[in-house]
Amino acid sequence: MADLDLTRLLDKAHEKKPLAEVLALSPAALEGVTAKDAEMLQAAFGIKTIADLGRNKFFRRAQLLVQAADLAG
Repeated sequence: MADLDLTRLLDKAHEKKPLAEVLALSPAALEGVTAKDAEMLQAAFGIKTIADLGRNKFFRRAQLLVQAADLAG
């Protein structure tokens, strides 16, 4: 697999980490997500990692609805 450019997705401290390691990080490692935001995600949805966030059924459902609306134009 080609190297991914994560510079726009992650805080600078995590940009060079391998993808498997990135997925195990707190959502606070994502650009624009604060430690407080990550705490609230954990409290509300049990989300502890970026992988948890990406696999969360509620976020996936919302994303599908948005994509469907975009396709419907």
